[in-house]
Amino acid sequence: MKRTLPAAALLAALATASALFAFEAGGFAFTKRAETKLLAEPKPLAEAAGTLPFGRQVKIEEMQGAWLRVSEGDTAGWVFKGNLALTKPEEVKGLLDGVPQAAAQTTATAAARPLSNVVNQYASARSLASAQGDLEWVIHECAALTTEEVDAYLQAQKKGEYQ
Repeated sequence: MKRTLPAAALLAALATASALFAFEAGGFAFTKRAETKLLAEPKPLAEAAGTLPFGRQVKIEEMQGAWLRVSEGDTAGWVFKGNLALTKPEEVKGLLDGVPQAAAQTTATAAARPLSNVVNQYASARSLASAQGDLEWVIHECAALTTEEVDAYLQAQKKGEYQ
């Protein structure tokens, strides 16, 4: 019995803390895509009602599951909550120049970082030259991806806002 009390208190504290960092109607959030599409309805294939640039503050008007109706000035529409952040994301130039990304944001390009010297030495010692070539090919292909191709993949695989 004595052990369950601290565990219950910890769970209650975690639930309270997560509620503090959740989206709420009447609250504010920031766009975290290079161009965030506002949709006319809370559906992935709805007509576009407008777009907002990276890092723009929006007011959350309404919530419906994973969708938030937001407004900024005269522009309003529905956004998948994965396209918003509670704090303003920093614009970072990475492998895909011109595409803003938060440092903590996990993306497909996160694995396409240059290899460290230790990894190169390991590959050389074990004759893994083909692995190095494969990695260079992956880095090249990631850099060539367009936003439209990424959106098409997400839609076909029912990922992100298309789930």
